[in-house]
Amino acid sequence: MTRPTPATTADLPMRVGVRTRTLADDRLAYCKQIGVDDVFVDHRLPRGDIFTDEGSDDETTITIDEGVVPSVSELVEARERAAEHGLRFMGIQSLNYNVYGKIMLGKAGRDDQLETITELVRNLGEADVPILGYQWNPRGVVPMRTSESTPVRGGAASSEFDIESLDDPYEPVENLEREFTEAELWEHYERFLAEVLPVAEEAGVTMALHPADPPTVEQLGGIPRLFRDVSAFERAMDAVPSDNHGLKLCLGCFSEMPDVAVDEVVRTFGERDDIVFVHFRDVVGTWPSFKETFLDDENSNFDERAVMQTLHDVGFSGVVVPDHVPDVVGDTDWGHRGRAQAVGYLNGLNRCLRSD
Repeated sequence: MTRPTPATTADLPMRVGVRTRTLADDRLAYCKQIGVDDVFVDHRLPRGDIFTDEGSDDETTITIDEGVVPSVSELVEARERAAEHGLRFMGIQSLNYNVYGKIMLGKAGRDDQLETITELVRNLGEADVPILGYQWNPRGVVPMRTSESTPVRGGAASSEFDIESLDDPYEPVENLEREFTEAELWEHYERFLAEVLPVAEEAGVTMALHPADPPTVEQLGGIPRLFRDVSAFERAMDAVPSDNHGLKLCLGCFSEMPDVAVDEVVRTFGERDDIVFVHFRDVVGTWPSFKETFLDDENSNFDERAVMQTLHDVGFSGVVVPDHVPDVVGDTDWGHRGRAQAVGYLNGLNRCLRSD
């Protein structure tokens, strides 16, 4: 597979970027100041956000929902706003369940959601925004994390997942009209790929799939979790082969999987040229209990330098993004201080390896 590369980034090496919900001038200036040139945007919902991010108003965010798609001119304006600060608007970080849930479960209204996604892909392509990240996880089944205040180094607060803290996590959740089988969810997903990837190819946009978080377990709350292990991603990439489909390779999710060597995962998908961009995140522990931590934590699950080296070895030339960051003293909701620490650490690793 030869992944299409936007002309603006074709000759660039691997580099560090950030995710942000707001494109306010102060946020963009800050991103440039801490040493990044690429941003991915977390879209906003018309009726409230999942993630808190100060400064996220209608004028400085991108709003996406079922039937709500940013116009080409809105996307161009966002790209130009980033460019004014010396930044590249690389893509939409992910899609909310509101935009794909009916497609995933084969419910009434799935065609409306498909139209939302295909219109978004076309508009991104026309606006020269090259990437659409997406996930394929159920909502309202179990929380992604069971605590947001677990202490890590120096008393910083981080997130944690522990299945033992949940009541009956494997039983069908209330108001679930029926249990769903893994076979039917794969059928819905592969149909989705067959419908959306030709649009992405025509538009010149690359789709990037994120793992289930938490991974590993086959089902929670009566709904199968398709993208829980390495073999599931191999199946996803092979189901409808396309140069415009790959992985949002979340290292944190893969490091949450027991008995998985993260650097080997990077090598496997890197040699297939299946990595679109990388979520650089690490945890301590694996399923069924783990906590997120600082990237330079010596007790974390993988060796960040070795993984960065493997990314270089396989020829990855895209963007690595610090995903979640611990809450340090005096930080903001977005995590200005924690994010700067992560960016600085990754930039240091990357530059050292580039000079070898």
